[in-house]
Amino acid sequence: MNVVFVEPNFPRNQREFVRALSQVGATVFAVGETPWEWLDDELQSWISHYYQVGSVTDVDQLRTAVQHFQSLAWIDGMEATIESHTLPAAVVREELGIPGTSVHTTWLCRDKPAMKEALRAAGVPTAASAAAHDLDDLRDFVDEHGYPVILKPRDGAGASGTVRVDSYAELRAAAESFGGVDSIAVEEFIEGHEGFYDTLSVDGRIALDFASHYYPGVLEAMRTRWISPEYISTNRVDEAPFYAELREMGERVNEVLGIHTSATHMEYFVSPKGLRFSEIGARPPGVGCWDLYAAGNDLDIYRAWADAIVHRHVWHVPSRAYAAGIVALRPDRDGRIVAIDGIDEIQQRYGEWVLDSHLPVGVDTQPVEAGYMANAWIRMRHPDYDVLREMLDDVGRTVQVRAE
Repeated sequence: MNVVFVEPNFPRNQREFVRALSQVGATVFAVGETPWEWLDDELQSWISHYYQVGSVTDVDQLRTAVQHFQSLAWIDGMEATIESHTLPAAVVREELGIPGTSVHTTWLCRDKPAMKEALRAAGVPTAASAAAHDLDDLRDFVDEHGYPVILKPRDGAGASGTVRVDSYAELRAAAESFGGVDSIAVEEFIEGHEGFYDTLSVDGRIALDFASHYYPGVLEAMRTRWISPEYISTNRVDEAPFYAELREMGERVNEVLGIHTSATHMEYFVSPKGLRFSEIGARPPGVGCWDLYAAGNDLDIYRAWADAIVHRHVWHVPSRAYAAGIVALRPDRDGRIVAIDGIDEIQQRYGEWVLDSHLPVGVDTQPVEAGYMANAWIRMRHPDYDVLREMLDDVGRTVQVRAE
């Protein structure tokens, strides 16, 4: 099977998708922004044909690359695993007659108001939302649903560009900050616990699934320096009754949106009104999450994905042996990281449960809103979910990242 893979080099775990495709027998045709000679020998060994472009999100450039590949061989599939790459890849797929997730499905998974409108029409419980083009549209939404509301780019990923608004003054300021955007998504704010549900589907059937929890919610985590936020993948998916309800929602969402053979990343809330859908992407989760699933379940999740793409079957069975999680460690101020205190204590207490870490000293800090892996972090696993959460909490309290 000949598969085009979009952007094999960045971020770092992109190479794992290429590796897995090669290992399950695919011939990999890769298109990326990095010069071929800059790719390391191992990555090059998994790629049969490579085409460099200036931007993989430029449809014209991407089309040219794939047409070149089609002049060399029949192309059976084309895959993109980064949110911003999915729609250009879908457009090129359809234009050039390559099977895969449709433009319509990809668009629904990118455009939040359209996504939620389709799901509400199918009976999936979601937050009220709308597309707003100006301040009047925003005021009309608030008049109907009240404060607080959430404003976000229609095609954003995670909490990128997302703001909470609690008053008219804040609404007007937020509208001005989105001034260069033709349309934004406005949603009612849902109070409650936030998590995510990730799947790997084959021909419309969920073959693998995983559930994770945020502490605290993403919006607060990405805006508050003193918080050491966590997300934890549970190993109780097959036990607690809540996850049966979550699975049912995930299956329904995938069905309504037309997701057939693909990874998905679905965000949800548990509010006083019950389980509520938030949003979904037709791609794997980011922030190293798949690596946590692999560590917690004794499986090569990238190879499972490649088996789904190439063989339309997943043989891997998750062990659910461990809960696995990450705690983000924020510098106490912007500047340059000069020291990280408390590492020895944590190593003595929990060393056997530490998977890996990133503890840079002597480098410039990144903004808090840059995410869980922007500065320092530690990833851990443990057979007991509650014990792991306590351990990650302790790491967040003990480890201090000093900057000046």
